[in-house]
Amino acid sequence: METELSVSPEQIIGALVYGIIFLVLVTLGLILFFHYSRKKIIQKEVEKVNIKLDHQKKILQTTIKVQEEERNRIAQDLHDAISSKLNVVSLTTNVLLEDKTINTEQKEALEHILNITTSTLESSRKIAHELMPPILDKFGLKVALEELFDEFTSNTSIKIKHHIESLEHLDKNNELHVFRIAQELINNALRHGKANQLQMELKQEDNGFELIFKDNGIGFDINEQKKKPGIGLQNIKSRVAILNGQLFVESSKNKGSIFTINCHSYGY
Repeated sequence: METELSVSPEQIIGALVYGIIFLVLVTLGLILFFHYSRKKIIQKEVEKVNIKLDHQKKILQTTIKVQEEERNRIAQDLHDAISSKLNVVSLTTNVLLEDKTINTEQKEALEHILNITTSTLESSRKIAHELMPPILDKFGLKVALEELFDEFTSNTSIKIKHHIESLEHLDKNNELHVFRIAQELINNALRHGKANQLQMELKQEDNGFELIFKDNGIGFDINEQKKKPGIGLQNIKSRVAILNGQLFVESSKNKGSIFTINCHSYGY
């Protein structure tokens, strides 16, 4: 006796519903799988980029550290070797000038030697001071910057307006970076920008600082600088990177330049 199998509409609908649910779950599972797989891939790529950036930062730190050590060595050599020997020449020349037996021609020659020695000694001290300013270590960044401005404005037509605040929690190494940035900005504005009026503001902010530098120079094409930045600008960018800061530049031909540096967490 044959039995006839019958499937009710409810059973068909139930099977379809379960089938659709299964397909939806499989689809969701595939979507989640690809999502997390992509997320892991992106995380790996971000980690690679961060490792590369950290490596570049360490290279920058090492390069600038070597530069500062070399500057310190040269400054020390200027002070200990050259300046000391020039002082001996100066003292010896003064002793010879006191000799009453020398004639007028000899006296003029000795005075000429003394003038050259004094001028060279002053230049040597100035170079050593610029290479490694002792006032920065003794009195801090604010005083060092104010002295730097005075050096540029003394006996020249250059005008520098400035407002400098003391930066808290900034260690000596980072103070030196800020000082070098200011030094480079001024040198670039005068040498390349042909400016005679400068303005600099350095103010404390939460966990960092903001530096704004303006000049009335001839300006430059920012796009050209991006393609082939000068050594001065590259040095500024390197030090800003070490300070974990951001550099923004505004400039156009014959309209001067504005450099803004925002640093919200000091480098280490």
